[in-house]
Amino acid sequence: MKTLLLLGVTAFCLCVFAAADKQPERRADKSSPEEDDVLQLKKGNFNRALRKYKQLLVHFYAPLSGEGHRISAAFEGAAAELQGSEVRLAVVDVAKEKDLAKELNVTGLATIRLYISGDKHNPVTCPVPQSSASILTWLKRRAGSSADLIADLSQSEASEELTVVGFFKELNHEYVQVFYNAAVDLPDVNFAVTQNDELIAKYGLTHDVVLMLKKSKLIRAYKMTPETSKEMLIIFITVYQMDPVTEYTGQTATQILASPVLNHALLFVNKSSAAFKEIHSAFNDAAEAFRLKILFVWVDVDEPRNGRLMEYFRVRDFEAPLIRLVNLTDHVTYHLPSDTLDVQTIQTFCQSYLQGKAKPKMQSEPIPEGWDKQPVKELVGMTLEKVGFNPDKTVFVLFYLPYSAESRALFPLWEELAEAMKEREDMVVARIDASANDINMSMQGSYPSLCLFPALYAERVVVYTGKKKVKDLVKFADKEMEKAKKYRVKEDEDRREYIKAAKAEEAKNANKAKDEL
Repeated sequence: MKTLLLLGVTAFCLCVFAAADKQPERRADKSSPEEDDVLQLKKGNFNRALRKYKQLLVHFYAPLSGEGHRISAAFEGAAAELQGSEVRLAVVDVAKEKDLAKELNVTGLATIRLYISGDKHNPVTCPVPQSSASILTWLKRRAGSSADLIADLSQSEASEELTVVGFFKELNHEYVQVFYNAAVDLPDVNFAVTQNDELIAKYGLTHDVVLMLKKSKLIRAYKMTPETSKEMLIIFITVYQMDPVTEYTGQTATQILASPVLNHALLFVNKSSAAFKEIHSAFNDAAEAFRLKILFVWVDVDEPRNGRLMEYFRVRDFEAPLIRLVNLTDHVTYHLPSDTLDVQTIQTFCQSYLQGKAKPKMQSEPIPEGWDKQPVKELVGMTLEKVGFNPDKTVFVLFYLPYSAESRALFPLWEELAEAMKEREDMVVARIDASANDINMSMQGSYPSLCLFPALYAERVVVYTGKKKVKDLVKFADKEMEKAKKYRVKEDEDRREYIKAAKAEEAKNANKAKDEL
């Protein structure tokens, strides 16, 4: 057996930053104020910091975000460990520095980027860290090589924490690099590489395999193939490091939302109910068949802190137990239409969803009084299709989120558009709250979204992506209306032919009936 070394984060800090004691203390940078060794950057000093520091790790945060506070704490801890190194940590308040965030194309609430050698346009994205150790591990693995993962697993194998072990016949094989690239992107997971024949024999496996071990127990094994990519390996590890079913809590929310599996099945149930154990057991058993396709999550409706999630899915505690399926890309929600939540029912529902056979659950606000009396018509789920697909009207709809500043900024523009179109009887300007009404139209993209419904019998929607100015909106609408007129001529001809054929068939059948009499 080969004797190998286990390298940890502590050793990394000692090795990489040993030169710190030999370097003079960092002089105070008045142009870039700092707190707890973390630079506070703004538009005015961002470029200066890029030029000054060889590696600049920047956290773009929203001050009211709980996730932002957690990451900021991790940054402070990492900054203390990194003193004297060539890596400098910094933060940018995107709520205050909107112009800078826009210039750098920062969109997410938890965006962390590493800028190297002053390159402003090609930063490296850092995974959202769970702790300061995550940041140090990520930096270490980026700067290191797969050789750093070679380890003696005599202690790791029995560890309480999950360890992902790569067992490779040849350490210079391309499989090892794919494995290491996955390790870089998963800094919160322990990784190791070994050629220990006794270990692999213990689990009855062969070479070039990835093992997931916890407390000496094999959780899962993954056989590497020439087709295996870093992304495939990350999905495998990320899914199987979680239990088949995960409870939604403040501690697990980040892990759930960061999962590469975008289809989520949510069980809303009262944990204190008499049926909880039976329902949870059925949900857990059903989950095993969909591990890499659907993430199974259960939500305690009796937990006050889950109120916002329940409000988002329009679930009231007395409606539980129920199951919803949602894809985090288009946010279309599906409801399991059954009062019986057994294994077979849950699996059948999940399978129908994956096959595209499940029907979305359409939710709607009540139709507001006088909804069509104002220049901008107020649509809800129950009126969207009726108004939008009226074959005699062209309808321009703003799909918005009431809590989104970007959405609210479009309200005055929409009023101006309605004013410009008020004399045109064939045109309707409307809006709909996309958070309060399930929209069964995945083509409209992210919100806010501007969608034109041409005056056609065919249910057609055109998404507007141009400039947010009235004249451009009017020009776009006129262009699409001209196209619709040409299509409409063809539609009318087809409808006349259809009606003519239907009447002929009806007359033929009537004559046949008379002859039989």
